[in-house]
Amino acid sequence: MNIENTKAQMRKGVLEYCILSILKDGEAYTSDLLETLKDAKMLVVEGTVYPLLTRLKNAGLLSYRWEESTSGPPRKYYELTDKGKTSLKELDGTWDDLIAAVSKVTRQNK
Repeated sequence: MNIENTKAQMRKGVLEYCILSILKDGEAYTSDLLETLKDAKMLVVEGTVYPLLTRLKNAGLLSYRWEESTSGPPRKYYELTDKGKTSLKELDGTWDDLIAAVSKVTRQNK
């Protein structure tokens, strides 16, 4: 078993939920999302986040707008759609259930 691979897969499994959760309070630029994830010790690279943002947008969970930047190319700011807000509420419940289930299983084995 490659423990680093397992840890990476665990992080990837919750990344979509984390991104939706970050955006619940308002729009964000991709670098802001990456910084928030980094601050939370979610080791993620741009190459992982950009395809995920596109997938979430294509699924109707996110929308975006372009804003001109004085320090480079225009910036794309993402925000939750109504469908994204509904999905996040569902995922909140699922996350709570998952935490309880994993805690119960892992505590029984100690």
